[in-house]
Parts: sequence; structure tokens; C-alpha cells
Amino acid sequence: MIRVVLPAHLRTLANVHGEVTLDVAGAATQRAVMDQLELRFPVLKGTIRDRTTQERRPFVRFFGGEEDLSHDGLDSLLPEAVAAGREPFVVVGAMAGG
Repeated sequence: MIRVVLPAHLRTLANVHGEVTLDVAGAATQRAVMDQLELRFPVLKGTIRDRTTQERRPFVRFFGGEEDLSHDGLDSLLPEAVAAGREPFVVVGAMAGG
């Protein structure tokens, strides 16, 4: 069971409160988490990753076990604490401006 924390605007869009828990079969990777998230909440498709390339959208960051996972490959294994459900996989909308 993988715990996922979404930013407030995506929780509102998906009509969820608090963390989301996902069953991920096989290897716990960013791709597996996003696949399950979009399968369970189709309204999120295209909001976190590009519909065509499946790459993380600009200004969206991924964290797990206090590590920035944003630049890891989609098929890289998540940290063990995240895969085991002890730590959440966190999706953050990055801030920009000046």
C-alpha cells in the first residue's frame, strides 16, 4: 500500500480528503503510482504528467522519504520507506516567480 499526498487543488479536483492509498502491483515506481492514481481518479489524468509523454509536468515535484524524486526516472524504484507505506509519496506544485 503506497500513501500519496496530493496538493489541495488536486484533492479538490479528485474529491478526496487527506492522503490517498494505492495498491501498486509489482515494482513501486513513479510510473506505477501515477498509473494507479490516474486509474482510480481519471479526472487527474494530464494534471500531474503529460498525457502523451507521461513525463512529470513542469512545476510539479515529487518527494518521498524527504528526498526530491522529481528528476529520477519514471521507472526508478521508490525509496523503501515509501514503497512499504511508512512514508508518503508527496506531489507538490512548485512555486515560481520573482
